[in-house]
Amino acid sequence: MKKQILFVDDEINILKGLKRSLRPFRKYWQMQFVSTGDKALQLLDEMTFDVIVSDMRMPEMDGMQLLNMVQKKHPGVARIILSGHSDREIIMRSVKTAHQYLSKPCEKAMLVSTIARACSLQDILNQKNLRYLLGGIAAMPSMPMLYARILEELSSPDASMAGVAAIIEHDPGMTAKLLQLVNSSFFGMFGHISNINEALVILGMDVVRTLVLTMDVFSSLNIQALAVIDAAGICDHCVRTAAIARQIAGLEKMDAVKTDHAVMASFLHDTGKFLFAQYYPDLYLETVQIMNKEHLSSYEAEKKVFDVTHAEAGAYLLGLWGLPDAIIEAIAFHHTPMSFPAREFELCGLVHVSELMEHHESVMQGDWGHLEGLDMEYMKKVGRADKILLWRDYIRNSSGRARV
Repeated sequence: MKKQILFVDDEINILKGLKRSLRPFRKYWQMQFVSTGDKALQLLDEMTFDVIVSDMRMPEMDGMQLLNMVQKKHPGVARIILSGHSDREIIMRSVKTAHQYLSKPCEKAMLVSTIARACSLQDILNQKNLRYLLGGIAAMPSMPMLYARILEELSSPDASMAGVAAIIEHDPGMTAKLLQLVNSSFFGMFGHISNINEALVILGMDVVRTLVLTMDVFSSLNIQALAVIDAAGICDHCVRTAAIARQIAGLEKMDAVKTDHAVMASFLHDTGKFLFAQYYPDLYLETVQIMNKEHLSSYEAEKKVFDVTHAEAGAYLLGLWGLPDAIIEAIAFHHTPMSFPAREFELCGLVHVSELMEHHESVMQGDWGHLEGLDMEYMKKVGRADKILLWRDYIRNSSGRARV
């Protein structure tokens, strides 16, 4: 079935140019081109779209207003801004509404790949309700204590990049939002950044301060969420899993980019739990009760309640936000690496092993001889089945910790 793509721009010549240049993709996409926000909303009410690509500045209803309404009424639609408007304040206002921001002039290859990626996420994760569940979410919730600390740090006249990094690198929610910004062209940039220090340097202190204090791009976990999950425990688990992933990546002689991706995927692998608890606390309480009653893992219970797991949920939203494919794939398949179509030891397998090792080291305190829950079929397939205990011994003897 063809994907439905909606383009909105008040400049007729721009629409004609898009229609002409994207003509070769008609066999994959059913495309509609309209010149006003009202016409776009009318079409959205009449048919289902997968992606909307809108200009920023338009008369009567601008791109911000349009995407705000789409976010509320049609959360399952991936929202992309394609604009030549360079006003920093207006661009910042779009950060909570648009999944990605592309600057005009935009190379056709970039536009096509961004749209195709949004569509492919829906296909790869194979859950139609996932985009409706998560499409309206603008922020990944953060630990209340760390949220308070970042506000205090950025409000101080002595705020430093090092101080900000030290807080953000311990919070998956803040980390994810910053990576969204540097992996899109909200501020005239586009790259594949997976390192917090690098992200902060690119954005700069003034931009980060404005985004956090004025635009509220971070949010805090609410009372209901904190009642159904051990948020601090999950954060600690993610930090320690990232540390183990860095050590295993070193032993496997992965290059710097792949190592950064492995560490970041390990750090963000449980972000879906925060999303479920923050926005669907009653359903997640039901999930926890099923876990305890039926002795299931979290992802098995989530599948029963939500029909999707925290792995798929986190990967879907982070993918819409433009994080590197390697990170998204690792998060999506970290519980089921055998489902990932690769013959090599990929990042999903590394995250799979790292989080199980962290759990065993924390709970069993070194008394384990085999890794319970390990997908041994996968490990044999990629030729790493005999390395688990070697990795375990190295990690126990190492005092190093990974930085996110």
